[in-house]
Order: sequence, then C-alpha cells, then structure tokens
Amino acid sequence: MGQHGGSSVQKHEAESGSPSTYGTAAVNALREQLLPMASIITPNLPEAAALLGCAEAQSEAQMRSQGRELSAAGAQAVLMKDGHLGGESCPDWLIAPNDEVCFPAARIATRHTDGTGCTLSAALTALRPQCTDWEEPVAKAKAWLLLAITEAERLEVGHGIGPVHHFHQWW
Repeated sequence: MGQHGGSSVQKHEAESGSPSTYGTAAVNALREQLLPMASIITPNLPEAAALLGCAEAQSEAQMRSQGRELSAAGAQAVLMKDGHLGGESCPDWLIAPNDEVCFPAARIATRHTDGTGCTLSAALTALRPQCTDWEEPVAKAKAWLLLAITEAERLEVGHGIGPVHHFHQWW
C-alpha cells in the first residue's frame, strides 16, 4: 500500500449520486456496460453506493471495500473520493486489482468546491498519457486541484458554493 501527502476539500452534496437522479435503468447500464470498459472511475461516496446498489460508506474502511467491489466489477482502477465522510482528514484511495494507494489530505474549509470531481477527472484524463500507471497522474492532479481550491478565494465570483480556480497558475 502506498501513500501520498496533500490536502483536499469537503465536497458539496452530490446530487448525481442517487439512482433516482438518473433512474435505475441508467445506473444498471453504467454498472453493466460502461464500468467494465473504464480505465478508471472516480466516484464520490454517493455515486459509489448508487453503482453498487448499497448504502453510502460511513467509514474509510467501508469506502475502500466499496472501491474493491467496483474494481472487481470491471473497472481497471477506482479512485474513491472521500469528500463526504467528514472529519479533519479527507483521504482518497486508488484501488486497482493488485494495489491500493492512499492519498491522504487535510480537509480545507472553503465554499469553493463546485466542480471539483469533474475538474479532477479532466486533469486525470490530460495527465494519464504522460504516465505509466494511475498513481502518478492521481498525485499530480490532486496537487494541482489543491491549489485550484486554495486559490479560488481570489476569484470573488457569485455567492454560495463557488468554483475552483482552474487558471490559478496564470492569474
């Protein structure tokens, strides 16, 4: 088991994690048809529970167990995102058939969490061709996302849940 340092953020409540949002047929299609073709999936805890048809994980051990189940269902790798458990730490787990790597993080108190999951997935997509496995792009993407979240206060846009600062490196 490996481990990486860093920080993360408590993500806002995901509305997409419930089967009622998409419908049972759509969740079944995701699980049965798309999951086995995926190089990696990046579910938050409600999404993982919906894909497995079970209760949402209430502990890090349950989160890892659900990641293993999703990996066994066919995904080559699963990045279980711990934005929903609460507490001071916010570890994400990369689960693959023969390896589990923890990416520990401190939870950041911020309102700038809108789009963190999609932003992380997009960063992984951009970084993966440059690397030989999933561990390196996950570490790089999470480090970049941490800065995008931390620097988001500079944006001064809107009210309520705000976006991350995707362009924090340039302005």
